[in-house]
Amino acid sequence: IIVYRLPWTWKCSKFLMKSIHAGLNTVAAILVIISLVAVFENRNARNIPHLYSLHGWVGLTAVILYFLQLLLGFFIFLLPWAPLSLRAVFMPIHVYSGLLIFGTVIVTTLMGVTEKLFFVLKNPAYSTFPPEGVFTNTLGLLILVFGALIFWIVTRPQWKRPKEPNSTFLQTNGGTTEGVEGSMATNSGNNMDKSDSELNNEVAARKRNLALEEAGQRSTM
Repeated sequence: IIVYRLPWTWKCSKFLMKSIHAGLNTVAAILVIISLVAVFENRNARNIPHLYSLHGWVGLTAVILYFLQLLLGFFIFLLPWAPLSLRAVFMPIHVYSGLLIFGTVIVTTLMGVTEKLFFVLKNPAYSTFPPEGVFTNTLGLLILVFGALIFWIVTRPQWKRPKEPNSTFLQTNGGTTEGVEGSMATNSGNNMDKSDSELNNEVAARKRNLALEEAGQRSTM
């Protein structure tokens, strides 16, 4: 999520950052598949029903949304086939859904560790503050702090990747509309500089005229 928000990566090309972003999410998807296989096989071996709790429902929803997010992001943003208009429309949805999935995963994790503690800690009971319960509660708080830190980084406008002023408008060879925005910003900045200089020249001319008029009035007096 924050791969575009790290200042030391702003000098890297946008395509490189896209590839890193997609690569990290692909690795995470592989780990999700391994984890799901392990969970289902463990429940089958112990004859435990599947997906009966809210933790299971929310977790499965997060997994489905995550793989859908990964596939759509790969075909729309990484590959050069999607038109720029589609990328512009889908980008806000992609950003929002990414944060939504991240928050859902945190909620699923906290529900999962709590559910596990209620099932496992019988003697001593969870309510008696055993070391396992204190350790897991601390871990849950750290996960919550980690999520809050990620959300804080993502919502800081000063951490947003700056536009690329030297980039050009790229068609279907893979690129974004940032080049157009950068060129528009450059042109508008040049126009503003010109208008400011013209305004300064006009003010200076008025001051010179006033000074000449005052000097003329003094000479006639």
